[in-house]
Amino acid sequence: MRSQDNPDPAEAAKDALFSLFGSPRMWGYSHACGGDPVAALELYRWNTRISGAFWETLSHLEIALRNVLAERLAARHAAAGRAGSWLDDPSRELDQRARRDIASARQRVRVKGKTASEGQVLSELSFGFWRFLLARRYATTLWPDLARGFPRAPGRDRAIIEQPVTRLHEFRNRLAHHERIWNQPLKERYDDITDLLGFVGDDLHDWVAAGCRVASVLATCPIERPFP
Repeated sequence: MRSQDNPDPAEAAKDALFSLFGSPRMWGYSHACGGDPVAALELYRWNTRISGAFWETLSHLEIALRNVLAERLAARHAAAGRAGSWLDDPSRELDQRARRDIASARQRVRVKGKTASEGQVLSELSFGFWRFLLARRYATTLWPDLARGFPRAPGRDRAIIEQPVTRLHEFRNRLAHHERIWNQPLKERYDDITDLLGFVGDDLHDWVAAGCRVASVLATCPIERPFP
């Protein structure tokens, strides 16, 4: 039996890890594992694995979505005979949020010492920017043109695209803040990603699916999750 002056190194290591990761953060993992610290740390490790797998796959969707929407907006801008870039919003079709996001993106490009070209600005715009271009407020203005970027969608109803993008934007924020996702409906979020990829085109869907780790990592969760 170890004395208080000679604690179990394994126990000390677990205590140190809980302290470093944050006891409030680790409480949810510990609770799910019946108070077993070893199991809680394994679940925590698995959470980072599945988060990484989702980041990989979601990044492909985010870039493709950005480029599809930007291409459609550029085509719309050109068809209307407008000068400059659609980002300039000469007809004031974008709302205040979108215009502010574009201005901030241009400023970030300049701070980096680069020319605020259309490509550089697009790369600085967040996933949220693209999400809100799919909102109801643009249903009769931007959406009819944006819909053409999803030729494999089962219809032209805006909600078919907006709803999964909204769910994934919220999910992405959980990933970005390193929050727990083991207790989220991960199969549904994976389906949202693959559905959207497929709506853009079969080639994109198949290429991303061929390298995706989500399904294989999901199968290794060390506990029974509340969702499939």
